[in-house]
Amino acid sequence: MSQLQLQRTAEEPLLNIQQMQFWLDKAATWGQAESPDLQKDTCLHLSRLRDFLQQLLTHIESMSSTTETMKKLPFLGQFLGRLCWNPCVTADGMSRKLLFQCLWGLHSEHPCNGVERKANQWIRKVFCQLVTEEDDATTCTLIKHVGVPPKEYHLEVLRKTVAMLQENIGKSCNSFGDIDQRCSCKRILATSEACVPLVTSPEAAPLIGSLLQLPMTCVRAALSEDFLDALSSAYSSQCLSLEEQAVVSLWYHNLSSLEEAVLMLMESVLNNTESTPQRLEQQVAQSLLPKACAQHCIIFLVVNDIFRSLLKQAEGIELIKCLIQTFTNRFLRELAQQQCQASVSLKAWFPQSPQGLLVPLLTLPSEMPQEAWRRHLNWLSSSLQRLTEEEEEDGEYGESSSSTSLEGHHKVFEAWFLLVQCAHWVQVAAQLLVTSGPEDIGPLLWLLTFYHHPTNGGHQRGLQLVRVKEAWDHLHSTFIVSAPPFPVERLQSLIALLSPQSQQPTSFILSLLVNFAVFSQQPLSGSTEIFQTVVDGSGLVDEAASLLSSLELKLNGGSCLSGDANRVHLRIKALQHTLTRMHTAASHAENPAHTYTV
Repeated sequence: MSQLQLQRTAEEPLLNIQQMQFWLDKAATWGQAESPDLQKDTCLHLSRLRDFLQQLLTHIESMSSTTETMKKLPFLGQFLGRLCWNPCVTADGMSRKLLFQCLWGLHSEHPCNGVERKANQWIRKVFCQLVTEEDDATTCTLIKHVGVPPKEYHLEVLRKTVAMLQENIGKSCNSFGDIDQRCSCKRILATSEACVPLVTSPEAAPLIGSLLQLPMTCVRAALSEDFLDALSSAYSSQCLSLEEQAVVSLWYHNLSSLEEAVLMLMESVLNNTESTPQRLEQQVAQSLLPKACAQHCIIFLVVNDIFRSLLKQAEGIELIKCLIQTFTNRFLRELAQQQCQASVSLKAWFPQSPQGLLVPLLTLPSEMPQEAWRRHLNWLSSSLQRLTEEEEEDGEYGESSSSTSLEGHHKVFEAWFLLVQCAHWVQVAAQLLVTSGPEDIGPLLWLLTFYHHPTNGGHQRGLQLVRVKEAWDHLHSTFIVSAPPFPVERLQSLIALLSPQSQQPTSFILSLLVNFAVFSQQPLSGSTEIFQTVVDGSGLVDEAASLLSSLELKLNGGSCLSGDANRVHLRIKALQHTLTRMHTAASHAENPAHTYTV
């Protein structure tokens, strides 16, 4: 292309000659961007090209006529024409808008000479051919509109661009019959880079979905990081709609988008001050993450590692444990439906977990006879106890340590993390404690104490075990009384154990109370009286309601004693109704204006 010939006057805004020469050379080199390298180069320069087109538009608008513009910028038609035939340029919304505004700036409403008539004719031809080669009526429509061309034009150009890019990914190395034929998988990288400006275009959704779900059978068949980052940004800001499998593929290819999805789920749960077990179950069920985890082991490992880090930082927060339990339960259900994952060992999904505990903990209570539950739990308790003792003896987790954190104690933490994920056995242990005698409670109490208080710095777990044994004694002696009146001193002791000043494991003891009220053989009226007295005296109405709702969900998952399902659910509903009345009475007491007398 020849050097520029710009005539300057003191009044006119000046274009940088070197800059213009650069873009003229680029337009000539790009042509119609038919090769992957040229497509990549075009997309990489789009931002700067938009800036230059804006400068050019300002210059055109400063001219008094098309004749003057063509005299000052004789190269302009050639430059704009080349860009019009570059699909990577016309597919970008802002570039296309600026390009057509420049073209329209050259159009004369009343041409007064041959130059302007020729320019008008050329502009019509460009518009007409780009939209359609057969519909002449389109030309008239375009000419009547000043500024941005009709939407139909943009969509047509975009569809042509998408079709061209779709062809690029249709030929991968495994598409050829001759294995010696040259690999063309590098087209995938170039095509994904060319898609960066298209990520928010609905017309490009099929192409984006195809790219994301391509089987990566070749090391060269990689997707551009810029493309994945653009998709992640657009999807997180809700500027992009993707089908489920495309979203899963995006998470598989782009770690940051997966991490953001997990953090969004965690924030939606933890920031909801009115979160209930049912609401938590609903949020996890509506998330695509459990299904994505079941489809790709690598996704599950990433998600599990995020949960692992969260649990280390806040081991005492029950809501976090509930989130992990609910998510794992949903994941295991999805995994059971994935036939293609049957050959993947459990060790691949849980590589850091103690392998001897993996299958026993992941086995659901409903998958074995009820008669085997106690024996199974005793074995789990002794195995966990042996593991913690071995780590303590090795000096990794010493009893003399004053630390109350699991940080740095890998074996014990991983065992506890797996127990948190498989809390169905924790619930069964709590149920069996209700019907156990003093001689049978040792292993079950140890297991529950480890679940609620895994750290043992300064003998804290041992101390908690003593306190919980005391609470169990009070509950057992109270609920064993066949009819009122119930021992007042026992009820007062339970209330005292649940007070914040008692330094007792409140959530653990309250959980035991809930299980005794639901599963004991005490008549419903008696259980309700004991439950109401203790909960009201301790002021833990909301906490008890949450535990009842959580228990109801777990029992729906198959952790209920055989034959007792109807009885248990009726008792839960009755206890929930009692808590509702207590909450209502408390509200009226705090707001006398809402109390009425007849």
